[in-house]
Amino acid sequence: MEKSKEDKPPSGNGKIYGNEEHKELKNKTLLLVNTGYIKKRFIVQRLKKLGLTLVILHKEVNWAQSYADHWIFADTTDHRESIAAVDKFIHENPNVKIDGVLTFWEDDVLLTSKIVDKFNFIGIPFHIAKKIRNKFWFRDFCIENNIPSPQYKLIKNAEDLKLIKRKFHFPIILKPAYGSSSAFVVKAETVDDLDEIYHYVRESISTNIESALTDGLEIFAEEYIDGDEVDIDILLQNGKVKFYSIADNFNKSSDIFFVDNGQSIPSSLPEKSQQLLLELAEETLEKLGVQNGCIHFEAKSTAQKVVPLEINLRMGGDYVYSYIKDAWDVDMIEMTVKIALGMYVKIEKPALPKKHLIGWDLHPNHSGILVQLDIERQAKENKHLEEMHLFKKIGDPVLVPPDGYDYLGWLTVSGQNLIDAQDNLRDILHGINYRVVKFDPASSLGKTERKHNHSYASLSKEAILAAKFTTIKNVSTQSIRRLHVGIACNIFNGEDGSVEQDLSSVGKNIQNTLIDRGYKTTFFDFNNLPKTFNELRSSDVDIVFNVAERINNSSLLEPHAASILDTLQIPYTGSNPFTLALCIDKIRVKKLLAYHEIPTPEWDYAYSMDDEIDDEMQYPLIVKPGNTDNSIGITNESVVTNKRELKKRLEYIILKLGRPALVEEYIEGDEYDVSIIGDNETNLRVLPLSRSMFDKMPKGYWHIYPFDAKWENDSAYKKIVTQRPPKNISKRLTSLISEIALDTYNILGCHDYGRVEIRVDKNDNPYVLELNPNPSINIGDCVPACAELVGMDYGDFIEDILKMAIRRYKNKPPYSHLQASLI
Repeated sequence: MEKSKEDKPPSGNGKIYGNEEHKELKNKTLLLVNTGYIKKRFIVQRLKKLGLTLVILHKEVNWAQSYADHWIFADTTDHRESIAAVDKFIHENPNVKIDGVLTFWEDDVLLTSKIVDKFNFIGIPFHIAKKIRNKFWFRDFCIENNIPSPQYKLIKNAEDLKLIKRKFHFPIILKPAYGSSSAFVVKAETVDDLDEIYHYVRESISTNIESALTDGLEIFAEEYIDGDEVDIDILLQNGKVKFYSIADNFNKSSDIFFVDNGQSIPSSLPEKSQQLLLELAEETLEKLGVQNGCIHFEAKSTAQKVVPLEINLRMGGDYVYSYIKDAWDVDMIEMTVKIALGMYVKIEKPALPKKHLIGWDLHPNHSGILVQLDIERQAKENKHLEEMHLFKKIGDPVLVPPDGYDYLGWLTVSGQNLIDAQDNLRDILHGINYRVVKFDPASSLGKTERKHNHSYASLSKEAILAAKFTTIKNVSTQSIRRLHVGIACNIFNGEDGSVEQDLSSVGKNIQNTLIDRGYKTTFFDFNNLPKTFNELRSSDVDIVFNVAERINNSSLLEPHAASILDTLQIPYTGSNPFTLALCIDKIRVKKLLAYHEIPTPEWDYAYSMDDEIDDEMQYPLIVKPGNTDNSIGITNESVVTNKRELKKRLEYIILKLGRPALVEEYIEGDEYDVSIIGDNETNLRVLPLSRSMFDKMPKGYWHIYPFDAKWENDSAYKKIVTQRPPKNISKRLTSLISEIALDTYNILGCHDYGRVEIRVDKNDNPYVLELNPNPSINIGDCVPACAELVGMDYGDFIEDILKMAIRRYKNKPPYSHLQASLI
């Protein structure tokens, strides 16, 4: 970070700077939840200047090391882990008395509220914070409490989009419920724009771009409010507003995207409008029950009314601290700390500001590489430049909407009034010269690296790998067979079992099929990961056909094959690592399907022998490992008829296999395999069903597919009759099974192909058993066999999967495939 005027003393009368002026804080210890990025350094520096002892809760030591007195290490996205770590620290360090807790980071507002509850600190309780942090829930709260609100709607499926088109007045705004910094906030001007814009947001939304989205990725729509947008920064203690400052936002909308360009303080709105805004904020916070804290309240003022937009339960970002200090001589960090520590705060706000200020963000007009950044001397030394922070250096990528939400940095500029400040800002901006060159796939700009300053520049492998996305985006259907296709699979020797032999053969069969059709191919054996990783980095493959099911001979590592391809920026077929990992965990899948009201057998689970299984479940029950594939751990003894057998089976899975146990009510009936190809509403296809009937099996065998049925030669299981397509079933049942399978496929975010397993009882009630997002697609396996019923031979089927993967990467931002679509 570059900072101008480094030797300039802080603005104000100096009374609140320096440890000697804060003796009352010297013996106080503050728990700081998350340091944030390095651009938040000024906050941590200020906390130390106040004389505080800092205990920092963060996942690892970082740039704040020199300011931390103690560290508590935990992943702050895991609230349970973080609270346990704080509790452990308190018990193991009785001499360190934590007096209060704060966060300045939107990502950790909810965690901080839970810590407030757990340890009885001063702050905002979780039951209040969760209503505010989720912007959709906040709209619900406004309606329930007669606070103005635009019409709004959570988007879960295509029907919700249709309802919005019929009932909403356009333009409307699409935004994440847990968003921050205007990331992924997009305007749809007309009904015709809605579908395209929704799919952009749905497929682009990512915690990689906005980390605050770790709380959730829900999207909702609300009608656009045309008016003056303001920020109200408030210090609240014991329910009383101790200080407020209103700032005007301007030039915020850029095309359909919303970009925080700048703010001016104090507000230039009429006094009556400002008074109405303050009353709105006070009423809203009072009805919410917020008693203590630093609040960043965003609102709109129209000719008819004032309307809240959202509330941030922490200090406003970037230049908010700076311009409030310069304008009103109020130290928001110091006052926020005192409120959190329970120290009485009294602030005498002057009738007029000391200065008028503008905070300004430096945004390029397009994404690209920063190739020039010059700050002229007259700009640096301009007496009206209060602060300037730059976060980018030459050679850095800068991503602006729709690619990302970067900016170069920010500055604050003062003046005797708003017009004077605007003139001064214009003069200073004339002295800030930067140039961002657009990304060009044909150019080497931004793609070279040097081992050291005296070496030749060579093309960076990372940049070359990134260009693979561009290759896939530009490939046509006619030129697809000119692609170089990698095959990600596993090779086992002849001494391995039948499962392993099948895993080896599927990759070889796919490779041979592609070679027969004219493709150049390379095989990558993920059983030899170091060799494969290096080969992938240096290869020129355009796309990888991913059928790897093992790394280090563990099926639990199956999702990481896709993750490795993502980190190398190599496009691939099949589902993303999140879906692959989720579907391995059958217990979590059950929870998710139950949430979406997908019918599954009644179930419970156990991670240890101390866990109790629901007594109301009806025997017989089937006990499965909670995270294996290929029916490993499932035998005829998996079905139990009493508590003694249940206990024995739980011991086998939990103690012997070392796996969690999933317990389901056994459903007697036929089993249907539903093969699905595609990944969105334009190309999803349910192939003809496959039906397994168990009526002819000998006595003593439960009607299931255990390991022996799939991989051994037990003659009893040869009695299972398979029908493709099923005979003598109603169109209603066929449609019901297909639609439930499609919902399951979409909820779990599958790409390109997958297989859903469904049991149907004697009353034709379907129950989802599981979904396999990476089923075996060897010659003769269920999915390609069902594809053959609609006229696709094995080569057509394999090539169709390639084409779908290519379409998924075309015309979309990088990594959009990592976001599941619910439509």
